[in-house]
Amino acid sequence: MAEVKKAAGKAAAKTVAPEAKKEVKETPEVKAEVKKAPAKKEAAVKKTPVKKAPAKKAEAPKKEVEKKVEVKETVNFQFSGKSYTPEALLSICKDVWKYDLNGKEEDFKSVELYVKPEENTTYYVINGNITGSFFI
Repeated sequence: MAEVKKAAGKAAAKTVAPEAKKEVKETPEVKAEVKKAPAKKEAAVKKTPVKKAPAKKAEAPKKEVEKKVEVKETVNFQFSGKSYTPEALLSICKDVWKYDLNGKEEDFKSVELYVKPEENTTYYVINGNITGSFFI
């Protein structure tokens, strides 16, 4: 190689030198890869599937049950010195259905109440088609 460098000059020396360096660098890497490759194959061969007994489900730790606070709701309609709850108005409506309209309790399926305190009146729609009103 020394003779080639002298004959070709500096340009040739630059081209030959990097190639030589590559060969030197590649040789240790190739050797390292060759050494590593059999180790991986051996490790793969050594691994054998081991049958495990089915694991029992571990009992989940019991979480403390959060207590939900129940909100007590009350609605009162107060006007002209009177006070009514929705339950009281519904009870009056059922009485109108039963005694005034001669309906059966089992036929009473749905009701909509509309309270108009300025008129002292509650309007109702029973079962979607029977309408009327009563004074409160």
